[in-house]
Amino acid sequence: MLIGFFLNLRRYKLPVSTTELLALLEALQQRLVFADLEEFYFLARTCMVKDEKHFDKFDRAFDAYFQDLETLDDVIEQMIPEDWLRAEFMKQLSEEEKAKVESLGGLEKLLEEFHKRLEEQKERHSGGNRWIGTGGTSPFGNSGYHPGGIRVGGNSRNRSASKVWQKRQFKNLDDSVALGSRNIQVALRKLRKFARSGAAEELDLDDTISSTARNAGLLDIKMVPERHNAVKVLIFFDVGGSMDPYVRVCEELFSACRSEFKHLEYFYFHNFIYEGVWKDNGRRYNETTPLMEVLRTYSKDYKVIFVGDASMAPYEITHRYGSVEHMNEEPGAAWMERVTDTYSDLVWLNPVGEEYWQYTPSIGMTRKLVGGQMFPMTLEGMDRAIARLVKGR
Repeated sequence: MLIGFFLNLRRYKLPVSTTELLALLEALQQRLVFADLEEFYFLARTCMVKDEKHFDKFDRAFDAYFQDLETLDDVIEQMIPEDWLRAEFMKQLSEEEKAKVESLGGLEKLLEEFHKRLEEQKERHSGGNRWIGTGGTSPFGNSGYHPGGIRVGGNSRNRSASKVWQKRQFKNLDDSVALGSRNIQVALRKLRKFARSGAAEELDLDDTISSTARNAGLLDIKMVPERHNAVKVLIFFDVGGSMDPYVRVCEELFSACRSEFKHLEYFYFHNFIYEGVWKDNGRRYNETTPLMEVLRTYSKDYKVIFVGDASMAPYEITHRYGSVEHMNEEPGAAWMERVTDTYSDLVWLNPVGEEYWQYTPSIGMTRKLVGGQMFPMTLEGMDRAIARLVKGR
């Protein structure tokens, strides 16, 4: 059963190995869950999924494999002898509960009566003390009370029995979908690098433990410098025109960057980078910052991210006076070369789907100018972009 489940995860492209399968088997042997499909779902997800971007794939794989099960009964029937299971069930009951079961004629009688009433009942029933229904005192049903009964459907008063894997709460984390603010932050966390700096104020727990052990058990406290986020990010956003449909995702990316990085600088441009950029779109014609000043101000260790669809007329990149807004003395390509010469860690994020890039010549030109480091604005694309940015570190 578990091997089939494991192979089904593989079919859904989850990166699971026998190591995760053995971890799940060990957890089951330790009886961390028992006869509860929802609890098994959470346990299996904990053991088998190592990156939350795969949660949605896991939910779909789990649903496909266990779609006809409301509980683990069918699974248990294949794995555990029925007589052992019933004996184990009786062990879980208190003496009072055992007495109540016996008052109904024993477990066998209870199951026999349950199937009999299920066959007799023709409609939904609420309240009362006989039929299978809700809110009553019948031994069968839900949301009511009977100390020796069997729950049928509905919600337990102690915990929900809803199929959480069918809710697919994590579908926006699938690495093939466009980014939202939450999964942007998930991706950006991989970019954060810490450097040791400052006064020795933090307890180094691992070193303290190992040093104490080496010191024959005498406490040897080790301190380390406090950690600070040392990543510095410089981000350029394309605004206006063809970027209007992507305003929201750009806002979410900017918000995520602001929350993740202490050292963040940003500027705007339109279509392509030229001799000037700006910080206030309302004053873009009056308060621009020379690009050469940006290159001199922000050191070479900054991680540079361009965000834009790179969709324009090719002459806007290659020609003098090619800008649609002003008379640029030098082509945009020359300015991009200055940027790439200054910053070795640079990527371009494109909100246009990667499958459409081949149809727009300017995208190919821009991609070539940034050394091929153009990535789609999906979680998978962000993963690749960030891997490129941290490569030099």
